Amino acid sequence: MSTAAWFHCGAGTAGDMTLASLVDAGADSLKVIEILGGLALDDYALMFERTQRAGVGATRAIVGVHHHDDHDHHRAWRDIKQLLVDSELPTRVRERALKVFAILAEVEANIHGVAVDDIEFHEVGSVDAIVDIVGVCAALEVLNIDHIFCSNIAIGHGHINSAHGTLPNPAPAVTALAALRGITLIGLDDHRELATPTGVALMAALADSFGAMPPLTVSSVGYGAGTNDIPGRANVVKVVIGETLEKTVLSGAGQDVQLLEANVDDVSGEVIAHTIAELLNAGAHDAWATPIVMKKGRPAFTVHALCDLALTEKISAVLVSETGTLGLRGSVIQRWPQTREEKSVTVQGHKIRIKIGSGRIKVENDDAVMAARALSLPLREVLALAEQAARLLN
Repeated sequence: MSTAAWFHCGAGTAGDMTLASLVDAGADSLKVIEILGGLALDDYALMFERTQRAGVGATRAIVGVHHHDDHDHHRAWRDIKQLLVDSELPTRVRERALKVFAILAEVEANIHGVAVDDIEFHEVGSVDAIVDIVGVCAALEVLNIDHIFCSNIAIGHGHINSAHGTLPNPAPAVTALAALRGITLIGLDDHRELATPTGVALMAALADSFGAMPPLTVSSVGYGAGTNDIPGRANVVKVVIGETLEKTVLSGAGQDVQLLEANVDDVSGEVIAHTIAELLNAGAHDAWATPIVMKKGRPAFTVHALCDLALTEKISAVLVSETGTLGLRGSVIQRWPQTREEKSVTVQGHKIRIKIGSGRIKVENDDAVMAARALSLPLREVLALAEQAARLLN
């Protein structure tokens, strides 16, 4: 079993609402603030207060910022990336925050027609947005959340004001993020900005899937208040925290992933092997090749790659550039990754990584090969010793 959070965004979502919901559900605010201290960011204060929205008791997160100049309002993606890389944040907090900003950079670059590395964040680059995003990742860590799920997300209509001027509501980044992950947006008859790019990016980057709440043994519930108290509708993000149930291989919502494929009949086996390695290096969940016979009896290969929807463009580019294929095909499918733990054991002074899941121990082959060479032992013996050491861990 693992701990999961399901966010109900039926009234919309925002970074501060998401952060407040997790604190309301039991994340120690002092520990969240302590983790945020690992970020080289000053002149802000993060506070939480109890309030109500349409009669529902909730927590509100308030970030007070002392602005020195206009730089506080916008930052380049490369600067935020460096800020996170150089931080003293816990590893999973840093990785999750980087993932959120990376997906935002990708959609903003597409919207503005510039290279990802050149993109500048305006509202999302401000101190309060950075604190909201990293704060959410810190609160998830305080609660030890392993899996994140999200409902469909409510949006308003009309127009909103932004650093770029008057824009259609929801903001272009919100609809682009929804398209990237296949999120269902539900329009409410409200001219307010119910779903912000920060709030949607958190869910688009971190949620395993979108829709109804998965089976959970509920341990706590939290409500994060939006700025406005809207008559007749609780303006809150609700989060349900609980343990995922022991489940069958295919129970629960599957994770949407992109399957990309290319048929090639004019590349060598060495190129195929290199392509698979590069696809994995680029972030594909898996990559492989299968032998096929094409027209006129020509032997060939299909190269396949499985990746997050957010990485479709990146993985496609690798597949095209490495194989030289003149075309790709793709489909969105579901996968059900099985729960696993990654640990390491020591075999005669050599560290070897292992994966434990579904009653099976899998030794990282590359580590075992290196140890076998260094120890002048047969690989099968090192694998057996590593498995034996892994069993002693449990």
